[in-house]
Amino acid sequence: MKTVIIKYNAGNVQSVIYALERIGASYLWTDDEAEIRTADKVIFPGVGEASTAMAYLREKGLDRVIPTLQQPVLGTCVGMQLMCQYSEENQTQALGIFPVDVRRFPAGELKVPHVGWNNLYDLKSPLMEGMTPNPYVYFVHSYAAPVCEYTVASCDYVVPFSAMLHKDNFYAAQFHAEISGKEGQLILENFLKL
Repeated sequence: MKTVIIKYNAGNVQSVIYALERIGASYLWTDDEAEIRTADKVIFPGVGEASTAMAYLREKGLDRVIPTLQQPVLGTCVGMQLMCQYSEENQTQALGIFPVDVRRFPAGELKVPHVGWNNLYDLKSPLMEGMTPNPYVYFVHSYAAPVCEYTVASCDYVVPFSAMLHKDNFYAAQFHAEISGKEGQLILENFLKL
């Protein structure tokens, strides 16, 4: 099986690589269109800022490639946000896979960014198969997608938000599966089994 990690100017790739190595999965880290299109599975990771990440994707032509992929695609953190249609972070037009806007958490009693472990509920994704009820996963983000028709796992921080989205062959997680312990490892294993 050929698993590709999309290469762009977003961080945290090393954590994804380590997570795949822990479960014995081989991978290729690339921004080459042909390699991405011929992959069996595609991982779209991310730690970074939406507008500069989208600028790189446009420069490489990946903004037109990613939405047309037919194989299972998993976006995480900024990868998930860029799969949405728009982010308030620097007023960024994104990929539009999920027709939903990403918004900054409103000011409130809790600090922003949301950093740390929080639990999920309303799990409806095949990626969550075999998971304990209300599992804890690791988040680092200031922006989030609202709960919508594509939400397959929710979380609460200031307001309820989409912790995971799913539409057709596209899966997305706001949290970092690659550093979310055994629960995150299970998500990656389930994704690679799709």
